[in-house]
Amino acid sequence: MLLDSKSPEQTKADERNEFYDRISAGNLAPLWETLHLLVTREPESPVKPFLWDYDNSIRPWLTEAGGLISAKEAERRVLILENPGLRGLASATHTLYAGVQMVLPGEIAPAHRHTQSALRFILESTGGYTTVSGEQVLMYPGDFVTTPNWTWHDHGNHTEDPIMWVDVLDVPLVRLLDASFSQISNVETQELQRPTHDSQTLFGQNMFPVDWAPEASSSPIFHYPYSRSRESLAGLERRGDPDPCHGYKLRFVNPANGASALSTIGAFMQMLPSGFKTAPYRSTDATIYVVVEGQGETQIGDKILKWKPRDIFVVPSWALHTHKSDQQAILFSASDRPVQQKLDLWREERRA
Repeated sequence: MLLDSKSPEQTKADERNEFYDRISAGNLAPLWETLHLLVTREPESPVKPFLWDYDNSIRPWLTEAGGLISAKEAERRVLILENPGLRGLASATHTLYAGVQMVLPGEIAPAHRHTQSALRFILESTGGYTTVSGEQVLMYPGDFVTTPNWTWHDHGNHTEDPIMWVDVLDVPLVRLLDASFSQISNVETQELQRPTHDSQTLFGQNMFPVDWAPEASSSPIFHYPYSRSRESLAGLERRGDPDPCHGYKLRFVNPANGASALSTIGAFMQMLPSGFKTAPYRSTDATIYVVVEGQGETQIGDKILKWKPRDIFVVPSWALHTHKSDQQAILFSASDRPVQQKLDLWREERRA
């Protein structure tokens, strides 16, 4: 007669595994086996620090794509910026999609709408346009443009040069919530219902029409020209010393309530003086950066990303990082901070 050589601990483990197998058939699982993975001590993200080189990577390949497919055929001719830690998910961060779109001279990206909110940050344009809810605006490099949830929008290019911009949408967040709807218009371009740049005229001068009331949480302004952003940064610089962690940094707001221009995506612009190095900083909102002016580098942990104008890079959630400018630099950035703040989840840590 053979004696059972298993230890009491092994016997107990076998009993548990047999129990787990049985309850799995009923679509149940033991929390105690995975609690440490579900409720972590601090954020643990698969998002990787990464930089997309605009001049040597994005632009040549997007130009090549322009010869392979038209804007009309593609609906949107875009190269997705896939984070190497999220390949196959069309995601730059866990909650945000990013891509670079091109519209060639004479082309139209046809009208459609969707529940995903979007922002555009213009990289190249000599006057291409976007139309949102019947209002058309001309776009130039450095401009910040929003397309709020469920608004009709189309893009066109009447100039002699291609127009290119960064798209950032809350696609992964809407996908998580199973709330995606979309609709293609039966016309390529919307009928213009308002004068060009009408929203700036009505809402961009710190005054509103006397009987106006907001109908949505997004900003009534959907075009924020770079000339004004640059002027605001210069004004902030004149007021005093730079913030140790950010240099001079501003956020884009809805003038009706002071909240973010889009309810799910925060947008920011910052200036780093020449030779300035920020103090170590981290926050829970993984952030997509676009370099507007200047050159420099961002250190994220032990990884150094060297950047120049129109490069795009990602800083993951809760990743300690610093920015250093070789010359005066301007950085645009976008993140899901408004969502985290509404849910009382957002945190930051300064090591200044």
